[in-house]
Amino acid sequence: MRWLVMILALAAWSAQAAEPVHALAMHGQPKYGPAFTHFDYVNPSAPKGGAVKLAAIGSTFDTFNSYTLKGDAPAGLAMIYDTLTTHAADEAFTEYGLVAESLEVPKDRSWVIFNLRPEARFHDGLPITAEDAAFTLRTLQAKGHPFYRFYYGAVDKAEVLGPRRVKFSFKPGDNRELPLILGQMVVLPKHYWEGRDFEAATLDVPVGSGPFRVKSFEPGRFIVYERVKDYWAKDLPVMKGRFNFDTIQYDYYRDDTVALEALKAGEFDLRLENNSKMWAAGYSTDAVAQGRLIKAELHHQNSAGMQGWVFNTRRDLFKDPKVRQAITLAFDFEWSNTQLFYGQYTRTQSYFSNSELASTGLPSAAELAILEPYRGRIPEEVFTTVYQAPKAEGRYGRRQNLLKALELLEQAGWTVKDRKLVHAQSGVPFAFEILLNSPSFERIALPFARNMERLGMTVSVRTVDTAQYKNRLDSFDFDMMVGVWGQSLSPGNEQVNYWTSSAADAKGGRNVAGIKNPVVDDLVAKLVAAPDRQALITVCRALDRVLLWGHYVVPNWHIAYDRVAYWDKFERPQTIPMQGYQFDTWWLKVSSE
Repeated sequence: MRWLVMILALAAWSAQAAEPVHALAMHGQPKYGPAFTHFDYVNPSAPKGGAVKLAAIGSTFDTFNSYTLKGDAPAGLAMIYDTLTTHAADEAFTEYGLVAESLEVPKDRSWVIFNLRPEARFHDGLPITAEDAAFTLRTLQAKGHPFYRFYYGAVDKAEVLGPRRVKFSFKPGDNRELPLILGQMVVLPKHYWEGRDFEAATLDVPVGSGPFRVKSFEPGRFIVYERVKDYWAKDLPVMKGRFNFDTIQYDYYRDDTVALEALKAGEFDLRLENNSKMWAAGYSTDAVAQGRLIKAELHHQNSAGMQGWVFNTRRDLFKDPKVRQAITLAFDFEWSNTQLFYGQYTRTQSYFSNSELASTGLPSAAELAILEPYRGRIPEEVFTTVYQAPKAEGRYGRRQNLLKALELLEQAGWTVKDRKLVHAQSGVPFAFEILLNSPSFERIALPFARNMERLGMTVSVRTVDTAQYKNRLDSFDFDMMVGVWGQSLSPGNEQVNYWTSSAADAKGGRNVAGIKNPVVDDLVAKLVAAPDRQALITVCRALDRVLLWGHYVVPNWHIAYDRVAYWDKFERPQTIPMQGYQFDTWWLKVSSE
């Protein structure tokens, strides 16, 4: 009998055995084989050297620990740490070994083993070990920001199998993304963090392992990173042609308009522009006309995700979807795009906009197979009507939308008395606040508020500093705010934190709308478990429809390119990968070496 047990155990082990691989794709095979020398979108011969200045918008930073809820970390801090794997920007979702030389994953992806490189080192010279990787996972799960507790919530345990061999096992369930998610994890030095309060904010510079280290800083003013000249990974194929500057300095500006003027004065070198008015009218200088300050529109194929005015559905005021739909009708995108955005934007119609993941038309047969079991529990429009954010067409378009909005509000129990919208039973007035963290958004929020005031609502617009905004957002202390959910081309585990009931009340979580919908929970679980690319696309589209018809946000806008302004001191690869421009592949025309 003992031999039979041993044979069965050996058979079970053999079935789960896995050969080491250099990379892992979410679906399909990696683009680059084991013998690749560099990514296609880099210049492997890019010269190293030179100093670069960038701008950070905000009042200050007060911690070098970006992995907890407390404090604000400085811009660029991720450059001081290496991860187990690193992604390729010209693939939807593929991870290649960085700290890990290879990965082992069974067919069911129920666990992953990382075999670490013997040459991997922290900046203090000590090796990066399996103990460090296991310590990182356990620490982030127990003491990290709530985001990490959700992100790694399906990881059951970490086991050290040897000095450079670590295994992460997953809880029961079908989550094919988890091996890649674990690969994206930074590796923190156990010898540094043991004995320190991981949950506290600190300005003690930590021991890192990445291509840059902190050189100098002054909170509220600047931080300077210097390239690690003996960086252990500099010759790896995944690092060839990347991180080419000797120093990168971030100067802090409280106001975005002031930062733009500083760029034009040559105080810093490059700016990723997110303000359409500034892009259209803010760069009228001799430097631009002469080609010394370059404005570039760099097109990409990345998902634009969703940006929108977010309803806090924890508030009684916004619990009724009809109320949320009515307010959506009050936002006049066409006027805003013409008068404020210089016609640069496209109205967002999906939570996965600008990608094949976005729902279009009526549900396909494959989508209906997923959605039909929920009929009666989700809006009937999911099945019958193509979602389209309201348009104010023609001379009287805005007025017609506001009349529709009043009808919906009346159906929801609100009525207008003495030009004020009040609840028909309680007499409570309809009043709320739009919370902002940037004055530049006031020019958009104020006309929106005026439209709502025509419905009898009392709407205030309040802009607060970065620290107060973060605190209020972390504790969901707002009525309406501008939310942004960036989406990759391969969405997965992060969607749990974006939309599900378990994340709705988690302090610091990303479910800022407070969505608690069992159907959404089910669809997210199906998305995470999608066995192949086509299944992922189908579930994404089904989830998209349910979220859209839930009216949790007033959709904003997006563009399919990056707007980058930079002084003519840079060179960059001609190839722009599908995920957009990669500043870490740029270099200076004149090298310091």
